Amino acid sequence: MRPFVILLLFLFVSKANAQNNTYDSVLAKKLGADEYGMKGYILVLLKTGPNKTTNQPFIDSCFAGHMQNMGVMVKAEKLVVAGPLGKNDKTYRGIFILNLTSIEEAEKLLQTDPAISSGLLAAELYKWYGSAALSEYLPFAEKISKNSF
Repeated sequence: MRPFVILLLFLFVSKANAQNNTYDSVLAKKLGADEYGMKGYILVLLKTGPNKTTNQPFIDSCFAGHMQNMGVMVKAEKLVVAGPLGKNDKTYRGIFILNLTSIEEAEKLLQTDPAISSGLLAAELYKWYGSAALSEYLPFAEKISKNSF
């Protein structure tokens, strides 16, 4: 039994000290990755806001601006992921993952979104730790979409 435990310990220690043979230090630096290939972001949960207006032209205008603003944030490399959520009992409507680490900076950025600044949407913000390569999918997303929003 003792040789087996020693073997397991050896395998665990050698695996823990192993390095990735495909590591690209230039790409890691470009993406702001730490030694695990991760970095900090801000996760935004968008939910129904306090503005309960039924003025459809106003709502349509704000949500058209919301979609345009997402494009602006992508071009500025601030928005990494966005998408709607399915119906739920918590009034959550969608998510953003922002390429920011400061809640305050994220709050300021979100005020450029007409759906948020008008109160049609509200935002809950959380610090999030995820793969630094997350933003690398964006160039492919456009290539696989037949239609745009």
